[in-house]
Amino acid sequence: MAKEKERKGKGPEKQESRVAAVARHSAKERPRLRSRFEKEIAPALMKELDLKNSMAVPRLHKIVVNMGVGEATQNAKILDPAVNELGQITGQKPVVTRAKKSIAAFKVREGMPIGAMVTLRGDRMYEFMDRLVTVVLPRVRDFRGVSTKSFDGRGNYTLGLHDQLIFPEIDYAKVDKLKGMNVTIVTTAGSDDQARSLLKHLGMPFRA
Repeated sequence: MAKEKERKGKGPEKQESRVAAVARHSAKERPRLRSRFEKEIAPALMKELDLKNSMAVPRLHKIVVNMGVGEATQNAKILDPAVNELGQITGQKPVVTRAKKSIAAFKVREGMPIGAMVTLRGDRMYEFMDRLVTVVLPRVRDFRGVSTKSFDGRGNYTLGLHDQLIFPEIDYAKVDKLKGMNVTIVTTAGSDDQARSLLKHLGMPFRA
């Protein structure tokens, strides 16, 4: 009886210690840029933009990486390396994009595969953003910063990259063809100015 009571008494404590262990593990696994946003960047933005509510602080919503492969209209197999490389770059399985309408001049029929795309959210989005600003962009030849004019008027930013070799995950020896891509950073910002402030704090190296 005493042993049973002892076991029952330890139950909640054990459960509590498990919860604490999971919390510690989650904190360790949390992307560093996400942690920095919550601890440093969000409070700084709140002050800088003179916001009264923490929920109004602009933040990342999603990042879309899109790789167009025009030659795929002639040979669908050309798309395979693009899908593979985009998967290596983002750590997520890409979706094949298809033509929404037929364009006779380019011999494109509706439904034809024309590229690959990945939509990143949550931790993967923060990990990708971190790598983009700290590792990838500095590898661009003669890099002098990104343009401040690539906002869409609704707080979203699109960056064009000329080739996939600037990503360290890509093995130069295995690349058959250079492929460009667009990286669209979708934010919750109410204006381009707010989005620019957010991206600056996240480390985006805008051109002076």
